[in-house]
Amino acid sequence: MAADLDVVNLFVIAGATLAIPILAFVASFLLWPAALIKVYYWYWRRTLGLQVRFADCGGYRFCYSSRGKIGIRPSILLLHGFSAHKDTWLTVVKYLPKHLHILCVDMPGHEGTTRTNAEDYSIQGQVKRIHNFVETIRLNRKPFHLVGTSMGGNVAGVYAACYPSDVCSMTLICPDGIRHPCETKFDNHLQDMQENQYNMSIPLIPTTPEEMEDMLRLCSHVRFKIPQQILQGLVDVRLPHNDFYQEVFTEIIAESSRYALQEHLHQISAPLQVIWGKQDQVVDVSGAAVIAETLSACKLELLENCGHYVVMEKPRRTAKLILDFIISQQDLSGHKTKKRS
Repeated sequence: MAADLDVVNLFVIAGATLAIPILAFVASFLLWPAALIKVYYWYWRRTLGLQVRFADCGGYRFCYSSRGKIGIRPSILLLHGFSAHKDTWLTVVKYLPKHLHILCVDMPGHEGTTRTNAEDYSIQGQVKRIHNFVETIRLNRKPFHLVGTSMGGNVAGVYAACYPSDVCSMTLICPDGIRHPCETKFDNHLQDMQENQYNMSIPLIPTTPEEMEDMLRLCSHVRFKIPQQILQGLVDVRLPHNDFYQEVFTEIIAESSRYALQEHLHQISAPLQVIWGKQDQVVDVSGAAVIAETLSACKLELLENCGHYVVMEKPRRTAKLILDFIISQQDLSGHKTKKRS
């Protein structure tokens, strides 16, 4: 009888031990979805071997995550888009070889990087800050591969034009900053906003779970089924920063920034790869042809059944395209060097 009770007690203790983490997860999902999202990113950074670091640039602090060391292949610096953060790239990093030196940085004012004033949030202002970051961590000791998506693509392109010796090759993913011939759903909304003197809500700055769902539909061709609690968590994470996002948005659609990439295309000398979702409703895919007209040697990769969130919708494909492009450019460079010798 005593032995039977011991077995029962063992099952009770084991059940309680298992129940505690399960209940904690359920409670977090229902009551603190924003906290659960932060834990999710923390877990994936650890799983992928990324370490969060800080770089101080004369009182200005950059937050970034990195993996690997400088080696035979060039380092890869990844610049995220508007209102995003360094963890945007986790889905792509997952499919990149672990020996590569990879850096994902929070753009000026975003997430863990210092917030200052509007001057730093224009495209030119962000380019200068990113250059400060590159010099502080001495990333440009050897030319690196630069990747940017959306707003980050605009910044990356202007960076390559202004600091050509830093960049050995570059990938732009659905970059902003181009006068694309065809208008998108988002372009139409921008026109309505201008006519209403910007008194309308901005689709890229959601304030409710419903608006968050609308934003995901706008940015993604793939329809992700996201529970209401997670949508609420995504909104809760963003809400404290919405005034800042409004400030950045005002800067990047201003005359000096809106078409900055197109205005600097003729100055880009680095080999260029352009990846674009054919169903992009934010920045129309016709922008790819505009880039190719100026830079005829650029390599275009247009993805079927894919919207603006290429890194979320096609992460494996994106990682492969970037890696293949880097290798091909290195092989080409090596072949030219042999010819000269």
